[in-house]
Amino acid sequence: MAKRWVIPDIHGCSKTLKSLVTNLIKANRNDELYFLGDYVDRGPDSKGVIDFIRGLEKDQYNVTCLKGNHEDFMVELWDAESKAKNTWWHRLGDRKHKVWNEIGGKATLESFGAENIRQVPVEYIEWMRNLKYYVTLDKFVLVHAGLNFKNEDPFEDQRAMLWLRDYDIKPDKIGNRKIIHGHVPVNMELIMLAAKSRIYKFIDLDNGPYISGKDGFGNLVALELDSMEMVIQNNLDL
Repeated sequence: MAKRWVIPDIHGCSKTLKSLVTNLIKANRNDELYFLGDYVDRGPDSKGVIDFIRGLEKDQYNVTCLKGNHEDFMVELWDAESKAKNTWWHRLGDRKHKVWNEIGGKATLESFGAENIRQVPVEYIEWMRNLKYYVTLDKFVLVHAGLNFKNEDPFEDQRAMLWLRDYDIKPDKIGNRKIIHGHVPVNMELIMLAAKSRIYKFIDLDNGPYISGKDGFGNLVALELDSMEMVIQNNLDL
């Protein structure tokens, strides 16, 4: 029977991702794989993460990839650098480079063997640029960060889908579906509690796979939507 797996923030941990998908999920082409974004930064092999997922796509696995704030930031920085001859864009690029380094951009460049973002092949940038913002399923809405329920239509605010952290959920605005997201690392106890609960209006699946030395963190998880089965892969990259 086909399964529907949701996998949150990977952050450059390619060995961890490969083991999760190959050894634990044991995905086949009938399964549905939903990735919630943040493939790049922090971990050592952002390029390897994207290559693995794109390989699944090319091999005709049923893959849906959402955009995270880290992909959004990287695309914006690449665009700013491409217009750097303009003084205003040059200053913007400098500021963004500083921020990017603070959130793990240096490791991303190293994974591409690049000294600056303009050396990252454009095919990777365009892959990130064209990622989906959300997916609506029968009982769930999948999104990287969250939805802006202050809007009459929460699906109009794309920036909220990438960056929002705190928000009050109004289920009636999304067909009484439960939100599944990443973006904010939480410990395994909370993840399991939310996945088992019928009361929680959301499930945050991000366990911060790049986080080491902190109890309850540092794993990459996957949630199967029909059985609510969860598999957990400890970090193999760090």
